Amino acid sequence: MDTPDPEVQRAALNRLKRARGQLDAVIRMVEEGRECEPTITQLAAVSKALDRAGFMIISASVRECVMSADEEGREADLARLEKVFLSLA
Repeated sequence: MDTPDPEVQRAALNRLKRARGQLDAVIRMVEEGRECEPTITQLAAVSKALDRAGFMIISASVRECVMSADEEGREADLARLEKVFLSLA
């Protein structure tokens, strides 16, 4: 299985860095004893950003796998990717 193209990798890294910033905000909110609702809302945003980054990486890998592998290798790669994809659920 090849690495994602640089454009996908850059976009995924940007999402992950944004999620890291959001997580830092959640940590501060908890440390400061902030209200529950905005803290949970921010935490949900972190979770969604992480999921989207993961799906973006896996989607690019599936595309690459389908386009480049021979039939036997493709099946093995797709099965492995499916397992990784389902781990995000």
